[in-house]
Amino acid sequence: MDVGIVSYGAYVPRYRIAPAEIGRIWGLDGVGLGKGLMIEQKSVPSPDEDVVTISVEAARYAMRRCDVSPQKIGAIYVGSESHPYTVKPSGTIVAEAIEATPNLTVADYEFACKAGTAAIQTCMGLVKSGMIEYGMAIGSDTSQAAPGDALEFSASAGGGAFLIGSKDVIARIDATNSFTTDTPDFWRREGQVYPSHGGRFTGEPAYFKHIVSCGKLLLEKCGTKPQDYKYAVFHQPNGKFPQRVAKQLGFTDEQIATGLLTPKIGNTYSGAVPIGLSAILDEARPGDRIFAVSYGSGAGSDGFDITVTEAMDSYKKEAAPLVKEILANLKSIDYGTYAKFRGKIILAGE
Repeated sequence: MDVGIVSYGAYVPRYRIAPAEIGRIWGLDGVGLGKGLMIEQKSVPSPDEDVVTISVEAARYAMRRCDVSPQKIGAIYVGSESHPYTVKPSGTIVAEAIEATPNLTVADYEFACKAGTAAIQTCMGLVKSGMIEYGMAIGSDTSQAAPGDALEFSASAGGGAFLIGSKDVIARIDATNSFTTDTPDFWRREGQVYPSHGGRFTGEPAYFKHIVSCGKLLLEKCGTKPQDYKYAVFHQPNGKFPQRVAKQLGFTDEQIATGLLTPKIGNTYSGAVPIGLSAILDEARPGDRIFAVSYGSGAGSDGFDITVTEAMDSYKKEAAPLVKEILANLKSIDYGTYAKFRGKIILAGE
C-alpha cells in the first residue's frame, strides 16, 4: 500500500518585525545579528492568532484542495511547543472547525520543533495498518522568546497541515526513519513563560549531530545519494544551519533554496519543515524526489524520502493560497506593537 500526502496547506501570520528593530530596543546590533542568523524579518502572530487558529487555517486550506470529506478523517494530531492550553487539546478545536466526524482519535504532540513530523509518522502508521482511512498531521507554533534573548531575533509563527492517506496520493512517502537521543539543548519547564537554551551547545551535539545522523541513515536505508533528489528541506532555526547541514550531507544550495524560508519568516519551530515542504510541493512536478529531515530539541530528527506522483497534475493547488502568496501579504510593525501582540507588555489591571 502506497501511503503519503493526499493534500496540504500552510499558513503564516502577515505581521513582520526586523532584527534591526529588535536590536534597537536592547542596544544590540540587530542588523549584524540578522545577517549572522541569515534572517531579514520574522513573522509575528496578531493578538487573535495562536496555534489553534494557525492549525485551523492550514487544515482548511488542505481540505479545500482535495475532494475528501472531513467525515473520513480518523485521526488529527497537532504538534507544537506552544499549545494555548496546558490541559485542553488543540486538536479537538481543529476537528470541530473542519467539521470532522467525532468518531476519530485526537492528540496533541510535543517534541520541540519536530512534533509535526512525528504526527505525520503516526498518521502513516494508522493508515498503513488500516485503522483509519485518512489522518491529519499538523505542525504549528507561535514560539516564545524572552525579551532581549538571542531567540527573540528568530522565534516566529506559522504552521503546515498534511492530509495523509492511501488514495489519490500526490506525494508518496517511500521511507521514513528517526534518530533520537537525550540531549537537553533547549527546554521550558512547567509554568515557565520562556524557554532556556544551551547557546552554542545547540549546534554541534544537538542540531547537526541529529540531522546528519538521521539523514545518513535514511540515505543508506533507501540506497540513494543526494543527487537523486530534486529538493531537500531541513529544520531551519536560522538561515545558516540548514545550508551547513545540507553541505555536510552532500546537498547543494539549489536543492534547499525552495524550502528555505527562515530568512523571510524566522524560525516557526514545529512549522518549519511543514511550511518548507509545502513551498516545495507548490512547485514540484511528478517524478520529483524530496528529502526532508526535521529536528526537535531534546533531541531527535525525523527523515522522509518522498516522491511526487502523477496525481499532482490534477491536484487543485489553486484552491488555496500558495506559500509564496501567503508570504507576499505582509505588514511590518515596530517593537512596541510586537511586544503588545506577544503579551510582553500588559495593561494595568489586566
